[in-house]
Amino acid sequence: MTDNNIAFTQTKDHLDTFAPRLLDWFAINGRHDLPWQQHLTDTPNPYIVWLSEVMLQQTQVTTVLPYFARFMDSFPTVQDLATAEWNTVAEHWAGLGYYARARNLHKGAKQLVAVINETGDFPQTLAGWEAIAGVGPSTAGAIMAMGLHRYGVICDGNVKRVLTRWAAIEGDITKSATTKELWALAERLTPIENSGLFAQAMMDMGATLCTRRKPACPLCPLQNDCLAHAQNREEDYPVKAKKQPKPSKFSNALLIQNVDGEILWLQRPDSGIWGGLWSLPLEFIEKVSDNVKGKTTTKQTDILDEKPLEVASNEKVYEAEFTTAEQIINAWLNKNNLVATPINKTLLDDAPIKHSLTHFHWYLTPQSLILNNEQSQALTEALQAAEININWLNAADAQATLGLPRAMVKILE
Repeated sequence: MTDNNIAFTQTKDHLDTFAPRLLDWFAINGRHDLPWQQHLTDTPNPYIVWLSEVMLQQTQVTTVLPYFARFMDSFPTVQDLATAEWNTVAEHWAGLGYYARARNLHKGAKQLVAVINETGDFPQTLAGWEAIAGVGPSTAGAIMAMGLHRYGVICDGNVKRVLTRWAAIEGDITKSATTKELWALAERLTPIENSGLFAQAMMDMGATLCTRRKPACPLCPLQNDCLAHAQNREEDYPVKAKKQPKPSKFSNALLIQNVDGEILWLQRPDSGIWGGLWSLPLEFIEKVSDNVKGKTTTKQTDILDEKPLEVASNEKVYEAEFTTAEQIINAWLNKNNLVATPINKTLLDDAPIKHSLTHFHWYLTPQSLILNNEQSQALTEALQAAEININWLNAADAQATLGLPRAMVKILE
């Protein structure tokens, strides 16, 4: 319900006519051919809306379309997704990024099947959907509105951009007070009838007209009472605290091959970066201060013991991502006096491959090492003794059968 303590900056007439104007625009100019849209059917499918909403979190429609098609081909029902092996789900998701979404999607499918088995249907309430892994208030509202044709309110990134501009909301959108204000406004504007159409129209507005840069204000049905437009300050909204520069992390990516040309692949732990996906072993490099020259340089972490070691670093992200498997590999290489060497510069540029993630930039330098049969067997046994999931596959087979993060594909390419 709308918080009565929130004072809206627009007049009652502007508030009351917001939805009709937006829906009139959407009827003519909106997108009506997206494969997950349910507003043209009398029997909506919440599974499709849930799947698309999770994929669309922080990801553009054009990127999502081929992934959505693959998922629907392989997992046409929530039961299909719930019973699928994680490796298969991960392979379908690989390259889409924000991999925690994939883990939550797989977990959520199992939760939804349990609900269906108990009640005979998908959750029918907002609280029921919010209980599903990875589903927050806006995603739950979208599923209610578009997937069930019931009343639901959304307030995702696109909606926040539209509303902060239209109402000239000056608060930092990362702050809880501003979030509360935006939700109250979204609830005030969302019609009881056709909230699904309204939700899709709001998303279309943010994606096609009220864009981050150079919004198409002359085409906007809300321009006459948009306060940011009246002030010629559209790109000043939404207000958001300036981000701190991302830290950087440096790693060697080890292409450890056997005599058959197969590469060693490790399955990442479920928690952390690329959870559950497959990766080359990584040799982490620390940034250290060169006091003599006053410069910052890099050095490879020194691993001298066979047992997994704690990394000598103050950076939590560095410690968290140095997995047990990688510690075992580094210790085994040191024990056997084996050193990976940079890939031939005629095949790959000498500069590291830069891969940007949410919280840091990752610089990956490919390094190659070929083991004989005895060595590859010994390394395999060392990893299997620690119950590490590994695979020896050539590059083509790895891309075809394993869920690889985009960074690994970049290295192979």
